[in-house]
Amino acid sequence: MNDAGRARLRAAQQEFAAENTYLNTATHGLTPQRALRALDQHARDVAAGRFQPGEADAVVERARSAYARLNGVSPANVAIGTHVSQFVGTVAAALAPGAQVLTATGEFSSVVHPLLARQDQGVRVREVPLADLASEVGPGTALVAVSAVQSADGAIAPVEDLVAACADHGARLLLDVTQSCGWLPLPLERIDYTVCATYKWLLGARGSALLTGTDEALAELSPLAANWYGAEEPWKSLYGGPLRLAEGARRLDLAPVWGAWAGLEEALALVEEVGVEAVHEHDAALGDRFREAMGLEPAGSAIVSVPVPEGAAERVAEAGIVTAARNGRLRAAFHLYNDESDVDRLVKALKG
Repeated sequence: MNDAGRARLRAAQQEFAAENTYLNTATHGLTPQRALRALDQHARDVAAGRFQPGEADAVVERARSAYARLNGVSPANVAIGTHVSQFVGTVAAALAPGAQVLTATGEFSSVVHPLLARQDQGVRVREVPLADLASEVGPGTALVAVSAVQSADGAIAPVEDLVAACADHGARLLLDVTQSCGWLPLPLERIDYTVCATYKWLLGARGSALLTGTDEALAELSPLAANWYGAEEPWKSLYGGPLRLAEGARRLDLAPVWGAWAGLEEALALVEEVGVEAVHEHDAALGDRFREAMGLEPAGSAIVSVPVPEGAAERVAEAGIVTAARNGRLRAAFHLYNDESDVDRLVKALKG
């Protein structure tokens, strides 16, 4: 990382005020001070009777545009909602009876469950190891659905191989970027569908999610829960018919949780200021520092999962270090507010 990148990173770190050693971004990111102020102002405006929902539209649109810039796509190809599973359900609803879907073994449920729910309508879901996913795509595959980075252990999907395999066989690719967006650069403009919950690496509040897609892939989707916010003129579509949906991805919008978007605008601005490439270099280096200390090969991931002996997790917690337990292992997640001393503190606690 060059000096300018390091300076931006140091400036961003001043926005956080953790009272512990926080290594659990894969569960929930820390809230930057600027986002906290926006959330507080929103709550105060609601309490005082000052909040006007129509005025929040501009906040949502600025956040939509910021997310588009971060990921190299057009705002016209971004839909807003509240949860990843809602958008995966929208994609699942477009599958024809008998459609074959591939996913990774042990994939996060928000990706898998909406697809499994279509099994009684003939959709067939097959789970294969992440490393084999691209090679398993064939002429009968309609959709591949997988996280860019696995929640449980931080394994990074072979995205380029998946893009190529899906293109070769006419399959759609759905990528959940919840555990990658904000630290891992990805070619979203070349991926049929991506879904993202923003309360992890994008440092937002829970209650905001986004869908992106290519023009061709988005054209295949219909709103799973058509609503006034996806209308061409939302504030003139509050009562009755007819149904006049917006053009492009916005017809798939779900009504926003206004407070979540107030904070998200500020959080995205902070990530933009640092730059995803700089965050990637920083986060991956911390992850690999931890892996090396634990006798593992580097993997370039911000999420690291390790087996721990009895009593080690308790020592970590007693040392004021916040991690997570997933599949009987300890999971640590390193983000822009962490540094090398956090890694070393974790290693010391684990090794006793």
